[in-house]
Amino acid sequence: MASQSTNIRTKAESSAKCEVIDWRKHLQAGQRVFVHGGAATPNALLRSLLSAGDSLRDLELVHLHTELRGVSAQDLARCFRITNLFVGKDYRRLLDYQRVDYLPVFLSEVPGLFRDGHLPLDAALVHVSPPDAHGFCSLGTSVDGAKAAVETAKVVIAQVNPRMPRVHGDGFVHISRFASWMEVDEELPEVPSKPLSEIAQRIGAHVAGLVENGSTLQAGIGQVPDACLAALRGHKNLGLHSEMWSDHALSLIESGAIDNSQKRVHPGKCVSTFVTGSKRLYDFIHDNPSVIQLEASYVNLPNVIARNPKVVAINSCVEIDLTGQVCADSIGPKVISGVGGQMDFMRAAVLSPGGKPIMAFSSRSEKGQPRIVPQLKPGAGVVTTRAHVHWVVTEWGAVNLAGLNLSQRAHALTELAHPEDRENLRRAWAQSDF
Repeated sequence: MASQSTNIRTKAESSAKCEVIDWRKHLQAGQRVFVHGGAATPNALLRSLLSAGDSLRDLELVHLHTELRGVSAQDLARCFRITNLFVGKDYRRLLDYQRVDYLPVFLSEVPGLFRDGHLPLDAALVHVSPPDAHGFCSLGTSVDGAKAAVETAKVVIAQVNPRMPRVHGDGFVHISRFASWMEVDEELPEVPSKPLSEIAQRIGAHVAGLVENGSTLQAGIGQVPDACLAALRGHKNLGLHSEMWSDHALSLIESGAIDNSQKRVHPGKCVSTFVTGSKRLYDFIHDNPSVIQLEASYVNLPNVIARNPKVVAINSCVEIDLTGQVCADSIGPKVISGVGGQMDFMRAAVLSPGGKPIMAFSSRSEKGQPRIVPQLKPGAGVVTTRAHVHWVVTEWGAVNLAGLNLSQRAHALTELAHPEDRENLRRAWAQSDF
């Protein structure tokens, strides 16, 4: 006689054969629908949704950044209204604040938007692993706001994929929660790391000099965070508690530099709310008890983060003015990313014993524009205030703004600017009305 767990597994697996979604049965025009993001973007579901045609026009799709494959942002924006909680590359050029808009919010507060009724959801589209012997699927690479979306949406529709890793933590969803699902076998979107530039490596070396053994790390994705992590391979007993991590953090884990032995919150575990990177990374986190994915309202809560020792928060920006105000989500008024978790971790690092909040960036943009400026561009959003900024690092060095008045800050930041920009900054400060 088959065991109960075997019966559950057989029933769940056979149920997951449903490959045609009757969208009109579950959705109506004008409803609000959460879409799983990052490497968990449910591309097959989105392709299917598009095929429903005019019957579901003007659905509002709400999501963090997406990794679209086989479906275009332009097509989605033509059929549906898009609300970005973080603007990724897919929608950056399409922002018109009509069909495609942006809702500024700390990543830690995204689950609360759904749970507290500020942004009630009619439906959620998620990308999950196949059900286990007990019928539980995993939200895999992205728990962030998806867990709250699954719990609060009136209807949940799933894309079940054997390529989605089963990740420990609180991202498990029983298959009975799904009103409908489709089975696919597609590789997850990969975001490969780019070769590190000389400038990025110089920044990384300066940051590494600030990081003590036993520190707990937060770092995002991109050239500068990657370079900072790459420069830490000689360190010991590092921990990882970050809203996200990628392949360069994996290299530190594999080398033994990250062992999570000194952390006080989930010691021995790599803690995050989403991961994005290569297939090697996705294979590593699959069913790995040393890796847990938890909801953003917990992972990004400063009071939780700060319980860890020597938290080092490594973040970047678009530009910083001479008083220390940081713009990280726009170029002037044009939004290019989002608030994300920068403030959550910058504040937490200050509260952590021995912690260091670090703003690390190249002194000039790829187009040669100065990032250290007398004043932020008109319309630029201040993501991190001048009171929250402590360590600032460029390829030219590092300085701690804590305890410096505005004049001292202006002089210190000028020395971190590109040498060709420094005289203009000195002149601007001398002539300013601050």
